[in-house]
Amino acid sequence: MKRMQGKGLRSIGKVSIEGQAVVSATPITFLGFIDAASGDVTDPDSPICGQSVAGRVFVFPRGIGSTVGPYVLVNLARNGKAPLAMINRESDQGTVAGASVAGIPLAYDFDADPLEQITHGSQVRLTIDAGRAELEIL
Repeated sequence: MKRMQGKGLRSIGKVSIEGQAVVSATPITFLGFIDAASGDVTDPDSPICGQSVAGRVFVFPRGIGSTVGPYVLVNLARNGKAPLAMINRESDQGTVAGASVAGIPLAYDFDADPLEQITHGSQVRLTIDAGRAELEIL
């Protein structure tokens, strides 16, 4: 079992989740990349096009693009199609804001690169408490 330490959203409080990872090696923009009604990745250039982030641990380097991205995260949550949690290499304002408002656990800035450690389909456990995150690859 591999463990990594990082930072987590304080606004989420204490949380521990376990789930299957869906991994994008490229940064993403939620607007135009993920269908808020289904949770499916819709970007035809993405290697995970057609995969769903709903109920899974979504691992990607960082968010990019539109300031509308946080609204997509909120709509995913409202539609019951949000990721169980999100893991980033580094944080960005849009993803942090969207995760906080939508109540989606978000962790980032790990002591090892999660994109080099987690493979698509891996089972992971994420614990966030007081702004600290521990990620275990099971």
